[in-house]
Amino acid sequence: MDLIIVESPTKAKKIGTFVGKEYTVESSYGHVRDLPKSKLGIDVKHDFEPTYLIPKKAEPVVDNLKKLAKKADRVILATDEDREGEAIAWHLVEALGLDGNKEQGARSKETQRIAFHEITKDAIIEALKNPRAIDENLVDAQQARRVLDRLVGYELSPFLWRKVRYGLSAGRVQSVAVRLVVERERAIQAFKKEEYWSIEGIFNGQGTRDKGQGTFPATLNSINGKALGKMDIENETEARRIVDGLDGAEYRVSEITTRDVRRNPSAPFTTSTLQQEAARKLGYSAKQTMMIAQKLYENGHITYMRTDSVNLAESALRQAQQVIASEFGKEYALAEPRRYATKSKGAQEAHEAIRPTDLAVTSSKGIHGVAGAGKLYDLIWKRTIASQMKEALLEQTAVDIVAEMTNDKLPMTSATFRANGQVVKFDGFIRAYTEGRDEGEGDDQLDGKLPKLEKGDALKSEEIKPVQHFTEPPPRYTDATLVKALEAEGIGRPSTYAPTLSTIQERGYVEKIEKKYQPTEIGFLVNDILVEHFPEIVDLKFTSHVEEELDEIAEGKLKWTDVCREFYGPFKAELKEKEATVEKQVEISNVPCPHCGKPMIIKFGRMGKFLACPEPGVKVTLPMPEEAAEIKALEEKTKDERCPICGKPMKVKRGRFGYFLSCVDYPNCKGISKIWDKTGFKCPNCRARLAARGGERSGEAASRTIDRPSSPSGQPDSLNLVGDVVLKKSRGRGRPFYACNRWPDCTFLMGKKPETEEQLQEAYQEWLKNPPKPKEKTAARKSK
Repeated sequence: MDLIIVESPTKAKKIGTFVGKEYTVESSYGHVRDLPKSKLGIDVKHDFEPTYLIPKKAEPVVDNLKKLAKKADRVILATDEDREGEAIAWHLVEALGLDGNKEQGARSKETQRIAFHEITKDAIIEALKNPRAIDENLVDAQQARRVLDRLVGYELSPFLWRKVRYGLSAGRVQSVAVRLVVERERAIQAFKKEEYWSIEGIFNGQGTRDKGQGTFPATLNSINGKALGKMDIENETEARRIVDGLDGAEYRVSEITTRDVRRNPSAPFTTSTLQQEAARKLGYSAKQTMMIAQKLYENGHITYMRTDSVNLAESALRQAQQVIASEFGKEYALAEPRRYATKSKGAQEAHEAIRPTDLAVTSSKGIHGVAGAGKLYDLIWKRTIASQMKEALLEQTAVDIVAEMTNDKLPMTSATFRANGQVVKFDGFIRAYTEGRDEGEGDDQLDGKLPKLEKGDALKSEEIKPVQHFTEPPPRYTDATLVKALEAEGIGRPSTYAPTLSTIQERGYVEKIEKKYQPTEIGFLVNDILVEHFPEIVDLKFTSHVEEELDEIAEGKLKWTDVCREFYGPFKAELKEKEATVEKQVEISNVPCPHCGKPMIIKFGRMGKFLACPEPGVKVTLPMPEEAAEIKALEEKTKDERCPICGKPMKVKRGRFGYFLSCVDYPNCKGISKIWDKTGFKCPNCRARLAARGGERSGEAASRTIDRPSSPSGQPDSLNLVGDVVLKKSRGRGRPFYACNRWPDCTFLMGKKPETEEQLQEAYQEWLKNPPKPKEKTAARKSK
């Protein structure tokens, strides 16, 4: 009996269906060894020797694998094909005492490593036929990354604790990502918008109305033969002088230029481009995308999802042509496969792009188990298929319209407008897929047909008007654009993008507002300290250089200990110097302390800034003035709220996710409630249920019973409560809606804000006719 070890139980279950009974497939549930959390765990004096421990949660797994390994004739390590997967395989050898590690008490036995790009029967059988040894170079590269990240995190973070506040952290890659966000925000803050104008015209070819060809727009692009730049018309006065000068002008077509443009499809997905496109088209975060992609991979639907290659296997290229001919027609298929070259730094061409394992599976209907899996699969399938379809053929037309001047109000002898049009002559890959675009990249309109015109045709001007514009600041980073920037700078690798974006949010250095990254106050402060005192740590080129050195370790060109030594020596010396010279960051306010009368100092806590007494040991604190004003306004808004448990008044408090209401009797009573945006209307469904239980005395009477306990135990009787109709917002990109705040006890909802009682009752009757269907539980769905 042979033992196959993989990282996840889902992967183990899937592989188990492909291999015979002579194999046992087990999961290690991820890493089985790691550096200790309580100390550095690296001996910097002896070649950066790491000390690895088996975490407590992994001990039962390791014990079980040891028992199975003892009974097995052969142990086959089938972890993922990247550096982290190689490192997990190496750690399994060490932890299980394989290959004669006497300290672990296991007998020496044959241990093999297999790797595959996809979890399909053919791929697994082929991998079992071609085992190999563990690639020590890949292990060293991963170990170097882990050691460097630990050195930065465990030695630089305490510096921030002492100089700013406890709990902060610095990271080799995360600090650079924060710097990108901070610098973009500062560029936005420093931006000064500039006004500029354009002259827009609406034209109609004489007699074309009867032919149904309609009007078309054009923009003034030259005066007296000189091209107009974007910013050349600076103000309204100048714009109106030009419009006045065109008064009475006659227009004719002076030039028509037509050309065919071929547009090629984008390459198949890499990790980076998948995260970018899923953010643009599906609204997924990088973390969410990778979680779903991991499930698709483990269930055998797609190839390995951590890759920077755009290569496709020959078998996939052949199948793509068959599927294209079947789904779209032979005219869309290529005579020869299209091959792409990877442009990203450090890409590993031996890997393969992300694609469906079977392109014949054109529908995501059979893909379930994880929310959003079907949508992501469809995206991957379309992108892969489009990459092997014929290019699109577009016809672009530029029409120059000359104005024959009859007005002498402006020293202008000629003016030319230009109209641009584009039509699709052959849609090619566009029929399957078009790539999304980021903010600021402009429109990608495929169709903009112009009327059929000929040189010399007279045109009628329907309207000539000045249009005001303003320059716009650079857009804030989104998941898509931040991943794109990290990849362009060579910072991180496919496996690090999503964790980096999650970490900088979890640490409180940035926050996402409307899916865009903005630095917090603590993010600004920490970034400024690191940029001033540790410029190399947050230098884009230096971080990219380290990534290149990690690649060279993986290729066997460098020793991992040399890279760590080159980095750590200067870093440690600089850290010692800064410890002695950098003063603790203290900001003094103009608010007098109620305890000592001295100006209070501004400190940072888990929830942001607060005021503290300057005297040591005194724990007198106050909220910041702006926060105090906000709390006062919320207290006024919620003064009539009562505790849902004991009926006592509630007070405004602030938590991780913002302000909320807490019972004044806390901790004796732990009643809490959200601060709702109320419409002023009581829930009609709750009122109807209350009336059915004994009659509603009146709306006012019912209001007096709201949120009060009606049982001797002090617990509210939910059937005696009447909720409020409040504003809510569904997750993701969902629209706002209005619903009872007693959900899930009451499920009433409506789409529009009620303005009158009649509107509310009308919406209630509609809701009664079409109540929402109860959601199935996950277990129930799986059992079907």
